[in-house]
Amino acid sequence: MTATLRPCRLQGRIDAPPSKSMAHRYLIGAALSGQRCTLSGVDYSEDILASIDCLKALGADISADGDRITVDPQKFMKADEPVLECRESGSTLRFFIPLALCLGKKVTLRGSERLFERPLGVYQELCRDKGFTFARDRGSVSLCGRLQSGCYRVRGDISSQFITGLIFALVYLGGNSRIEVIPPFESRSYVDLTLSALRCFGAEVAFTGEYEIEIRSARMHAFSGRIEGDYSNAAFLDAFNSIGSEVCIGNLNPDSLQGDRVYAEYFRQLSSGTPTLDISDCPDLGPILFALAAVKNGATFKGTDRLKAKESDRGAAMHRELSRLGGGLIFGDNTITVPKQELKYMGEALEGHNDHRIVMAMTVVLSKLGGTISGVEAVKKSYPGFFEDIKRLGAEVELA
Repeated sequence: MTATLRPCRLQGRIDAPPSKSMAHRYLIGAALSGQRCTLSGVDYSEDILASIDCLKALGADISADGDRITVDPQKFMKADEPVLECRESGSTLRFFIPLALCLGKKVTLRGSERLFERPLGVYQELCRDKGFTFARDRGSVSLCGRLQSGCYRVRGDISSQFITGLIFALVYLGGNSRIEVIPPFESRSYVDLTLSALRCFGAEVAFTGEYEIEIRSARMHAFSGRIEGDYSNAAFLDAFNSIGSEVCIGNLNPDSLQGDRVYAEYFRQLSSGTPTLDISDCPDLGPILFALAAVKNGATFKGTDRLKAKESDRGAAMHRELSRLGGGLIFGDNTITVPKQELKYMGEALEGHNDHRIVMAMTVVLSKLGGTISGVEAVKKSYPGFFEDIKRLGAEVELA
């Protein structure tokens, strides 16, 4: 699918979509609680549908009514040799591998080839050390093991999703456990989200030191609540304001623990100068920050190596698309510099690289320049209503 935009200025009020990060965590927390729970404000992005499918495959009974989901976990973790379909969701894959290792029976997790190009070494090493089966190919991984409560050491410099996945498993096991994070600890804010969500269901999980997490035996309970708005996707809506639009964004919790809240401060710095910004704790903001830097004053970004292992190699993908507009990026050692550049649509359609955040970032740029981008269906991964929402705000966009 392609989107063709004319230069336009957006105006109006819109609510940020529900947080994908929080929805993953609340859905899994509901299953771990052992009690029937209802969650509202759920957006059915491809990633969330993947986690729902995996919970069902493990035995949970899940029903949906509009944006409300009811989770009945009475049969959760009682499936026999289940197959978990993770689609293209890295969060889903990394969250469910440790749970699969609690079953003591064969579990297969499947997904796209690109998904299985993303790092899984932390879990592979854990399985090797414990004598568990870990058989990986181009589109799946098969596991067999029986994880136990105890002390685990996990690298903190690859993805916090490994830490979150292990927390889920240790909470399920029900004993006293400890996770020691090997520094540097990147994206810690996402682990804070995990602990916050699990505590709503009665789990006793907390940091006891800068690099130590304690999980205590606890009686969990039902929780019903609403998923808060997503700062990650709100950043793409607010980016239109940085190039002349007037969009008011609601449904954002000012006290949220979401690390991507930092986008507002980073946008301010991009508009007022040529800053150096560290995105090691907010890698999902990379594409939109690169895009705004290109049309503003330029910037240098640190902590960019992790962008190589996302839905696309996001640095390379943004360089390719900005190059089509007469710009580009400069790559260094764990850094990317975006010079100030005069961008112009030259008639060649941009590509979305099967990456929702590349599509949304370049759509913001094309709202200023005009032009066409292909592969825009990728937004279904996190924000399926993106184009409908910006059209309501006045974006002149044609989908074909």
